[in-house]
Amino acid sequence: MIVEKIDTFGGHRDPVYTLECGLVSEQFFSAGGDGQVVQWNLDRPDLGTLIASVPASIYALALHPASGLLWVGQNYEGIHLIDPVQKKEVASAKLTSAAIFDIKFHNNDAFLALSDGIVTVVAIDQFTVRKHLKASEQSARCIAINPVEREFAVGYSDNVVRIFDLVTYELKQIIPAHGNSIFTIAYSPNFQHLLTAGRDAHLKVWDVEKKYTLQHDIVAHMFAINHLSFSPDGRLLATASMDKSIKIWDAETYRLVKVVDRARHAGHSTSVNKILWTDYHQLLLSASDDRTISVWKLT
Repeated sequence: MIVEKIDTFGGHRDPVYTLECGLVSEQFFSAGGDGQVVQWNLDRPDLGTLIASVPASIYALALHPASGLLWVGQNYEGIHLIDPVQKKEVASAKLTSAAIFDIKFHNNDAFLALSDGIVTVVAIDQFTVRKHLKASEQSARCIAINPVEREFAVGYSDNVVRIFDLVTYELKQIIPAHGNSIFTIAYSPNFQHLLTAGRDAHLKVWDVEKKYTLQHDIVAHMFAINHLSFSPDGRLLATASMDKSIKIWDAETYRLVKVVDRARHAGHSTSVNKILWTDYHQLLLSASDDRTISVWKLT
């Protein structure tokens, strides 16, 4: 595999914590510690557009495909709904005074992972709270949806993954998964495996159909794994770490394919917080504490 760094997007004044796909394949959004939401165009790297600014850090962005609205999770001030075309806020609600770490959608539900251990379910159409799920005293950090099994998984700072029913919201299973906080969680494209990772730097693979039995336990990085993401074609997996590196894995065997770092590829100088695999030529994006977003071409 050949890895080529083809662009760097700069302009944020603080660490970049989150990335989200845009309305078209060459667009994406970024946000972070400076409270700014920026829209970028992959074929015009010099053209970043500020579409919203909030007075606190942003850890979570989610574009709702049906409405085209961008959900922005502001630290301690709830949710803002932004129309990225009009560049204006269309709704906001102080649903919580906790930090919002993740936002996921399914049908008419939005699921919010909060720093007070609550997962809030919001009815998208009415923009009202449907349910508060309190299953831990420690932060809910990340959410993954499995529409096949009609359940969703939540990773927490108490080192546990909890599986909930997607329809009734009932707690179905508790998995003591890691030795420290879980930061990132995702189902494989075929929904047969759940992948989890976090502060203990282990990447773990769980067999969904065998009641989430552990299939792989990989010491994947030197420091915390902040995020993981599958490529659009489902063949590769990328992990981003506090150790400043991105690692590329075979998504079927979980064999390490490539290490992308500063020494070999002019990678990030500090923690890599988020990765986003785009449909635009399958370019891989990475966001860092160094306040930049890198664009990677993998051949």
